[in-house]
Amino acid sequence: MNKIEPYQDQFPVIENLIHLNHAAVGPWPKCAGDAVQDFMRQNVDYGSRNYPQWMEVENRLHANLARLINAASADEIALVKNTSEGLSLVAYGLNWNKGDNVVGILQEFPSNRFVWDSLADQGVEFRKLDMEACDDPEQALMALCDEHTRLISISAVQYASGYRMDLARIGDFCRERGILFCVDAIQQVGALPFDVQAIQADFAIADGHKWMLSAEGLGFFYVRAEVMDQLKVLQYGWHMVDGLKDYSDQTFSIDPTARRFECGTPNMLGIHAFNASVELLLEVGMQNIGARVLENTRFLIEKLSAIDRLQLRTDTAESRLSGIVSFSLEGIEDKQLYLVLSEQKILCALRGGIRLSPHFYTPREQLQFAVDQIRKRSR
Repeated sequence: MNKIEPYQDQFPVIENLIHLNHAAVGPWPKCAGDAVQDFMRQNVDYGSRNYPQWMEVENRLHANLARLINAASADEIALVKNTSEGLSLVAYGLNWNKGDNVVGILQEFPSNRFVWDSLADQGVEFRKLDMEACDDPEQALMALCDEHTRLISISAVQYASGYRMDLARIGDFCRERGILFCVDAIQQVGALPFDVQAIQADFAIADGHKWMLSAEGLGFFYVRAEVMDQLKVLQYGWHMVDGLKDYSDQTFSIDPTARRFECGTPNMLGIHAFNASVELLLEVGMQNIGARVLENTRFLIEKLSAIDRLQLRTDTAESRLSGIVSFSLEGIEDKQLYLVLSEQKILCALRGGIRLSPHFYTPREQLQFAVDQIRKRSR
């Protein structure tokens, strides 16, 4: 029995359009919608009576996220509003010295550039690699480092081109030299297996609303236990203290786990949606999901490469493939082609070209239809 098709019933979106935009905002599976509806009914009918059970869901989400990324413990997982917040926890949690530098990539999504640029007033330099000017980006990143490099911060997968980085290679380099390693994992987690221990990441952050198929406004922040105390706690509140029972207590200690970075009341509605989606990913299995995502990518690359006047912007080397395929078509502006595809109910994105990002459940016939529509415009 096929391991993927039984789960397509979780995605009614395939009856309404061709969703090839998971690298932007993914649709919810039915289980996430059901979880939110159930949570809503509990609130409407019984108020907060079931709060102890909601806290159990919160605890399960921490544990499930740890499984999803192979963290050593759920204690290394904090829930954050978004990737930008997690990156800011690193940027403003570390004690910097004037003359320190951070190494990253020029073509990164703004979240993984602006936060490091903002450290300039502390005397911290952000060194940006131009990926379009090198053949070996990992080596080029390493070459930008020196004795003053405190941190390398990159995306696991480049958001526009879909270029997948060799994270283990960079992790080895960082660990050998005592450089911290921070990964924006939003374009990999949920699409392909992601193992924080195998890549030796110190920090990893991702929103839940893309490949993890959940709601906007909630993501995870992974921090390796051995480096957790290197980060100052920047926000204080009732939720980030250790074992608070008496709200009138005038003393407190910071939670020893990553929950120290969760300062206040949790987003319980988002937690219910996120946990349901993550449990679905774990049930299907990230090896199965990753295999199908790459099958879809290979299919698109093969079919699109055969279209006259089409220029792939995605690296076709097997080790660089992700869930993203980007291209342009000579003779038609990207924006015009985007509008044409939108009229055919093909949901994609403009990111320096046309970006397609199907997920594991996407039917093959929908991919073929999208390719056929693109081919029509090449004549």
